[in-house]
Amino acid sequence: MTRDLIRIGVDLGGTKIEAIALDAAGETLERRRVATPADDYAAIIEAVATLVRDLESNIGRRGVVGVGAPGAISTHTGLVKNSNTAVVNGKPLDVDLAQALRRRVRVANDANCFALSEAIDGAGRGAGVVFGVILGTGVGGGVIVNGKIIEGRNRVAGEWGHTPLPWMTAEEYPGSPCFCGHSGCIETFLCGAGLSRDYEKRSGARRDGAEIAALADADDPAAQASLDCYQDRLARALAVVVDLIDPDVIVLGGGLSNISRIYDGLAARVGRNAVTDAFDTKILPNAHGDSGGVRGAAWLWGAGEADQ
Repeated sequence: MTRDLIRIGVDLGGTKIEAIALDAAGETLERRRVATPADDYAAIIEAVATLVRDLESNIGRRGVVGVGAPGAISTHTGLVKNSNTAVVNGKPLDVDLAQALRRRVRVANDANCFALSEAIDGAGRGAGVVFGVILGTGVGGGVIVNGKIIEGRNRVAGEWGHTPLPWMTAEEYPGSPCFCGHSGCIETFLCGAGLSRDYEKRSGARRDGAEIAALADADDPAAQASLDCYQDRLARALAVVVDLIDPDVIVLGGGLSNISRIYDGLAARVGRNAVTDAFDTKILPNAHGDSGGVRGAAWLWGAGEADQ
């Protein structure tokens, strides 16, 4: 990789598109963001291309481009599937971006990009196997092995949010309906709306995650009970991940990962549910905050393949 080459990462979200330029050492050179024209696919392509061109013009160097976006590109059709930005579904996003930018563009799931960022130079740096978790509006995950994303044959590896919550209690069963068509998915319990629903059942009041965390710190019993229940459900869900891939590090991201209370005693709970006589896996908050996804998109190009 040449000294002057830069990596450009783009995070294509439902409300904003953010782009970042990193130098060879991973230092941020510049970043920009614009609102997502969510109902206009052609405008999305142009917005991404304009952000990339503007970064390169200001820096005075050309970059390789990676894009993180919800959903995945089907291995069967080459078209986007499962994106919550509906206008992108059924479109050849990588092909259209490559044509607009006149170069190869790599596109990956946004949760995979978050996990890659944390594995390369974040909380999971130096670990062989990292499982990155998104706890926010939705619940997702990504598996990184030796600095590489494991997408799987159908490009759904890490989609733990759409598996059933393990060991449901009678009160939890069958769970709320999920947009994927099933009920009782981990996502429905561990997303922000899931935490809010639990608190509302206990208190009669509707609050978001940050408000519930503040109330718990102020000794509100319903908030404390909701967060304890949330941690128990998170521990059960993570125990299955441990049983499947036994990662060296689990890194939590998304808005709910900022609630410090969920980390206290979490590892012990996971260990009690996992099939192991001892549990020493690190469960850590992310290092890069909201920048994880866009940085991970930039890291989609490895050092040995980034020259163009």
